Amino acid sequence: MSEALVGQIRRQAENNALSNHRLLTACVQLDHAAFVATRTSFFPSIHLTLDHIYCVDVYYLDTMEENGRGRAAFDREPAFETFAPLDEAQRASDRRLIAFCDRLAAADIERTVTMFRYDGSRPRERIGDILQHLFVHQIHHRGQVHAMLAGTSVPPPQLDEYFLAMDGPLVDADRAALAAVRARAL
Repeated sequence: MSEALVGQIRRQAENNALSNHRLLTACVQLDHAAFVATRTSFFPSIHLTLDHIYCVDVYYLDTMEENGRGRAAFDREPAFETFAPLDEAQRASDRRLIAFCDRLAAADIERTVTMFRYDGSRPRERIGDILQHLFVHQIHHRGQVHAMLAGTSVPPPQLDEYFLAMDGPLVDADRAALAAVRARAL
């Protein structure tokens, strides 16, 4: 069962990168004013929402890799003022997450690592649980960017095609882009 779970986590990391690829490909079409414009959402702009997604990725990846950066991942939020460096950093983070998941063994899913929380607490959490949390977090905030894009001249991209065989023909070009992402992750 654990090997099947590892395989599922790897597929979720790939889906995460594919969804980010689609969203970032749409967002690159925005001019800077539209990118930073105040909008209705948890974070008040497309810029700040994408930046938050990136910073949280850095935090959780650092935690799972036990690099010791901890809450410092949020020291510069927002980390980026313009789209291009944010786009590049998010795609690098997606490659890093894919590579991390590709290295997972079944036992790693149960391994615990120390979290560094806002309140100073340091709970231990399972890597499998952290990954599931990270994927849900990204889905949640990508949905917010998707909704904010609807208020721009850029149509929101389809983000929920990946796991079903019938979706294959719809995502072939994106799968090719994902294969290139995976190749760069190695």
